[in-house]
Amino acid sequence: MWRMTTVLVVDDEPTIREIVAGYLERDGYRTLEAADGNRARELLERDPPDHDVHDVMLPGTDGLELCRWIRSRSRLPVIMLTARGEESDRIVGLELGADDYVTKPFSPRELAARVRTVLRRAEPEAVSEERLSFNGLVIDSATREVTKKGARLRLTAREFDLLWFVASHPSRVFSREQIMRRVWGYSSALDTGTVTVHVRRLREKIEDQPSHPRHLETVWGVGYRFTP
Repeated sequence: MWRMTTVLVVDDEPTIREIVAGYLERDGYRTLEAADGNRARELLERDPPDHDVHDVMLPGTDGLELCRWIRSRSRLPVIMLTARGEESDRIVGLELGADDYVTKPFSPRELAARVRTVLRRAEPEAVSEERLSFNGLVIDSATREVTKKGARLRLTAREFDLLWFVASHPSRVFSREQIMRRVWGYSSALDTGTVTVHVRRLREKIEDQPSHPRHLETVWGVGYRFTP
């Protein structure tokens, strides 16, 4: 039976919830709303959504702890909202496993577009069964699963997208801006720190020695490449 894609919107400001939910519903999504982190956890357990959008500063369970809680249980796509301008605050959220972030004040239309992008990339490719294999590291595009020496790795949707993209172009060097455009679906010089954080998280999962990566290499002054 057909089921509408559901997005959970969590923010303690009713106006923001109303505006964000309105734009998402106009795009054809079903929305759930919560004003605090504790209520969000209840909804996540009772009526699991397909995507989560939540503020960093929340009553009860705050946004960072909520992201940590989600990641300990699932690969649910997460976009974090923050009024903070400091890069360090955004990086903390990405380190915890958020797929993307939007800084307040933001365009509801842009946020809805980012939700669409994340959901589209999280969907399995029904017609593709291509697999990539590199020295015990297997990347399967059909199941969106990655195994290392037979053990399944827990990657977020965005981490998988990034790994699949660079591994599909072995030895080719991509700048952070190119990766943002191809993997995140938009390009902004202010957001390239997002790529750095995701590369670091991927190395911790796929490399035997993350500080001396064998596959996901840095090309200083240029960007990154995947070496078979």
